[in-house]
Amino acid sequence: MNNYCLIVFALLICQQSFSQSGSGKVTTFTINAKTLQNSGGENPNRKVSVYLPAGYEKGSKRFPVIYYLHGFMGTDSISPPMKMILDRGIAQQKIRPFILVIANQYTLYEGSFYSNSPLTGNWSDFAAKELVEYIDKNFRTLANRNSRGIAGHSMGGYGAIKTGMLFPEVFSSVYALSPGLLTFVKEFGPNSDSYRELSKIKTQDELKKTYYPKVLIAVARAWSPNPAKPPFYCDLPFTYEGDSLIVNNAIVEKWHQHMPVHMIDKYASNLRKLKAIKLDWGRNDASRFPVQCSMFSQRLENLGIDHFAEEYIGNHVNKIWTSDGRILNDLLPFFNDYLNFD
Repeated sequence: MNNYCLIVFALLICQQSFSQSGSGKVTTFTINAKTLQNSGGENPNRKVSVYLPAGYEKGSKRFPVIYYLHGFMGTDSISPPMKMILDRGIAQQKIRPFILVIANQYTLYEGSFYSNSPLTGNWSDFAAKELVEYIDKNFRTLANRNSRGIAGHSMGGYGAIKTGMLFPEVFSSVYALSPGLLTFVKEFGPNSDSYRELSKIKTQDELKKTYYPKVLIAVARAWSPNPAKPPFYCDLPFTYEGDSLIVNNAIVEKWHQHMPVHMIDKYASNLRKLKAIKLDWGRNDASRFPVQCSMFSQRLENLGIDHFAEEYIGNHVNKIWTSDGRILNDLLPFFNDYLNFD
């Protein structure tokens, strides 16, 4: 019995030692982004958090990088539970050691939508150019497209798809978790209550108490800014006069230019340059996600663009950064398969 206890104790010590030696590190810094100089009141100083694998500081090895784009209302934070999932992915050999980068794209209206805007700054260029250049210069990365992947959740999933479409020379692989605003549909479609609710809002304080109207203003400031139109300085594709829906076709077309379902024809050749594309969504998510993700996947299929698309049993958040979630069990293995680690 005593020998048994000694063996168990030794195993626990070994396990604890492995856990400690297998723990990565998170470092945070701020970039004064040249690409984010703007007239819309956004702060160009952006915090960035970087996950470094265990042993990074002691070696000379270079690593592939996953750029992770956060969702609406999110920041660059890599919380302890998130870090645990990244450590576990390496410990369980779901992925070889890698670097993960998250930049803060929280704005005055809680999300940049990873888009270039003459009002709020060039957030797309920041994510794909300035940030990548900074990371390659200051960390031991494998500085080539084959060793760079881009991923994100919700608004970040949208950003991952769009950034991959625009910059296939920078990123080789894309994974989008429940990507949002791929097209006008359901809660963001013209026949939803979202635009009617927004038409009654006149101040920023009122807007902050909402969700869908707040998202629409954040999007409009990115995609259809209008510096001459206070209080939100943007144009909308759909508005109301009383109970009558007014369609602004010119703004609808502007928004289509930023919506991946409608961007596919123009950027099909770029999509074909990507080594791998995957999107997934929860069956029990808000109704727009299964619809728009299926539409996007169908358009890719119709054009013969290889990709993975998967519906799983879950909602918008319950199967993401969890031990049974998509990051650990699907996203990390995906990048292990498609990124170059040498």
